Amino acid sequence: MKHKLKYIKLPVLVILVAFLFGFAEKRNNARKVSEVKVQFIAGENLYVTEEAVNKLLIQNDVAAAGIDKEILDLNRVERLLNNHDMIENAEAFLSLDGKLQTKISQRKPIGRIVGSSSFYLDKNGLEMPLSPYYSARVPLLLDIDSSNIEKVYPLVSYIQQDKFLTQHITGVRRLPGNKFELQMRKLDFKVYFGKAENIALKLNNFKAFYKKALQDEKLETYKKVNLQFGDQVVCTKK
Repeated sequence: MKHKLKYIKLPVLVILVAFLFGFAEKRNNARKVSEVKVQFIAGENLYVTEEAVNKLLIQNDVAAAGIDKEILDLNRVERLLNNHDMIENAEAFLSLDGKLQTKISQRKPIGRIVGSSSFYLDKNGLEMPLSPYYSARVPLLLDIDSSNIEKVYPLVSYIQQDKFLTQHITGVRRLPGNKFELQMRKLDFKVYFGKAENIALKLNNFKAFYKKALQDEKLETYKKVNLQFGDQVVCTKK
């Protein structure tokens, strides 16, 4: 009887050890991050990729699948992401199923400076480096550098917010005296804008001129359109 009891105890002991081991492993896994999920705001072009974000987090030892939740510093994750050149704002949080989720809003370029050094001008008027992943279709900003981007920013910002202007203006060139010239898509005339003053008035006048000239089929007859006088559009024919 005693021998039978010993044989019975051994399988029970093995099952008990296996159960305890499995329970401990499950509990340990519940304390770890199961996955890192990167989410970008819908509709944005990817100036930084999910792979690049994951690589950044791993290289800085702040987040990776399998990391213990107790040592995960969400504030540090957000600071690291917000310091990235292509990211405007990032939020990090831990879901109930153990996933580290990051919600990322990227910076938005509105113009591209072309010269000895090339970079974007973003919607907040700040310099933004070019992206290796995506090239933005924005107006080219010529004869402009870091020392005078604040002069062109109000004009480029206004253009970016107007669908008609965005479709038709492909470039902005700075002239002596901080005056500006607009370059048009598929048209060979230049638009002399003058200083970045009375921007709404000048551009509304230009839109009215453009639509009327298009209707009259006269757009190709002009070689220069001058908006510098603000309250009127002065045109020179070829």
